[in-house]
Amino acid sequence: MLENYEEFTPEQLKILERFVSNTSSSIFVLKNLPEVIKGALFSRYSRSSLGLRSLLLKEFILGGDESQFDAITALGREDTSTTHEHTILEQAVAIKKAQNFYDRILDGYGDDSIGELGGAHLALENISMLAAKAIEDSRIGGSPLEKSTRYIYFDQKIRGEYLFYREPILMTSAFRSLYLKTCNMLFDTYSRLIPPLTSFLEGKFPKSPEASKTAYGASIRAKVLDCLRGLLPASTLTNMGLYGNGRFFEYLIQKLHCHNLVELQEIGKKAFEELGTVIPSFVRRAEIGSKYQKAFGQFYDAMQSEIKMLTHLHTGSVTRHLEPGVRLVAYDADDVYKVAGALLFQFSNRSLTDLIAYCRRLSDEELARILDSVVNARDNRRHKSPRALEHANFTFEIIADFGSYRDLHRHRMLTQERQSLSCDYGYYMPEELQESGLAPEYIKAMEVAKEAYDTIASDLPEEAQYIVPMGYNVRWYFAANLRTLQWLCELRSQPQGHPSYRLIAQKMAREVVAVQPHFERFLKFVDYDGYELGRLQQEQRKAEKMGLV
Repeated sequence: MLENYEEFTPEQLKILERFVSNTSSSIFVLKNLPEVIKGALFSRYSRSSLGLRSLLLKEFILGGDESQFDAITALGREDTSTTHEHTILEQAVAIKKAQNFYDRILDGYGDDSIGELGGAHLALENISMLAAKAIEDSRIGGSPLEKSTRYIYFDQKIRGEYLFYREPILMTSAFRSLYLKTCNMLFDTYSRLIPPLTSFLEGKFPKSPEASKTAYGASIRAKVLDCLRGLLPASTLTNMGLYGNGRFFEYLIQKLHCHNLVELQEIGKKAFEELGTVIPSFVRRAEIGSKYQKAFGQFYDAMQSEIKMLTHLHTGSVTRHLEPGVRLVAYDADDVYKVAGALLFQFSNRSLTDLIAYCRRLSDEELARILDSVVNARDNRRHKSPRALEHANFTFEIIADFGSYRDLHRHRMLTQERQSLSCDYGYYMPEELQESGLAPEYIKAMEVAKEAYDTIASDLPEEAQYIVPMGYNVRWYFAANLRTLQWLCELRSQPQGHPSYRLIAQKMAREVVAVQPHFERFLKFVDYDGYELGRLQQEQRKAEKMGLV
């Protein structure tokens, strides 16, 4: 057993029991402490000879009024008549009052990485799908979870209106009527096609006796909504739960403040205000008037302006390809030797350079034996390969529907960039709509949306993105190492996935294998099959677990 060598009085132990999971072991977790205290405590911890519990007692609990510890944690409060809301309000006031204390600790005892020691859960409700993607562009340090388009119907109305973002500039422009009319038309079409498409799919895929009613209904609903989500405009309102550390939120808010779209600026402003009630010391440099935000804004604006100017200068004569698909645009033929050398590195006493050179001289049989060591015991896709696979890198350029981009965009360990939404690259047409005879309505709605987009984009290209339906294609690139691609392609090719992004995952895997046949062994759980009702098996397993069969 790992022992704790610190000694505490009975009174101290009683206090500590509220804030640590145990008082005897050398391994424990903190509890009942706000993020600002945990972050400051760990920051101070790195420069102290004391154990964390002793430090908590000495400098925070018993350290005087400056830390506002009692008020922040409601230590010793016995007034049960105090409401939870009142306690939260008092805590927020106390955190603000003690901010100078925590700012001083965080500045004095650590670097920028200290911002990763505290975090918060931020709810972002009724934001557009376009805004959600801009927020998720900040990947490292944050974990987003967004409202699903395949489990939730988006045809609800509140006070007689569909839920889409009324962009302020568009709403005060000459395009107001066109914008509202087009968005309402898209939602009307989406709503109108749900019943007939549901009936068609129920007829095409009748319920089998062994399938539960719940599982069957859920899989049909997912299929219907997967087919129709392409009609939803980027202005569609969604909800997002976002957990992030302080460093993540600070950078995210700084970027939102600088964004050209009013919605993103408003989200940044409101997010700063709300996070300031719980982790003010972690996001203070993102305050609009601070010298840090001003300096960041000047840098960001200058950089963006320079890149835009050079883009217009240099790209006019470059051929523009409009065909949808997946293209592998960059890789290194020597990556197989780098991966093999890296696999030998950990348990050797040789340099990586020498090991890579050695692997170049091996026969295919010996090289294969080294690579097979990674996969011989790998029984499912959740068995992750070692970091040696990160020595192989691939860059793909993809033109596919915005809905697929939304699903693939959430993979955080990628270098990725997308171009602005437009209606220039065509759109995704689900086969089921063609088979059911409902395609004409879908096509008409998409073409009307394109006409509206073209009209608005001539004057307001950034704001015009809000009217682009999710089914229209967007161009983006992915740069990812083999380890990331293994996870992404094996996950996103599973039967329950959306057909359009399943095809992308399958195509990326095939492209890798075509140029690096040795790497096929690492993609053994990519599912290349097609499925008519892909979610049924997973929904059936869920129903069985819940006793609904």
